[in-house]
Amino acid sequence: MANRRLALVDVATEPRPLPARYLTPDDLVEMFELPSVETVYQWRRKRTGPRGFRVGRHLRFDPADVRAWVDSQREGAAA
Repeated sequence: MANRRLALVDVATEPRPLPARYLTPDDLVEMFELPSVETVYQWRRKRTGPRGFRVGRHLRFDPADVRAWVDSQREGAAA
């Protein structure tokens, strides 16, 4: 259990590098361990998640926008 806590602290203090490609909703599900891709689409409808854009009918996310969104969530949680 102590090793798991240490691993969680490491993740919180050092952000993992994001891929150099645009992210898909499935990538966000995997990264944030979300229950389903529907959560990502709900964030988009409610305008509460990271900024995304369409490429034809496909939804994509810029890794820099995802990082900015995560940082804003962390700042809001600390306040």
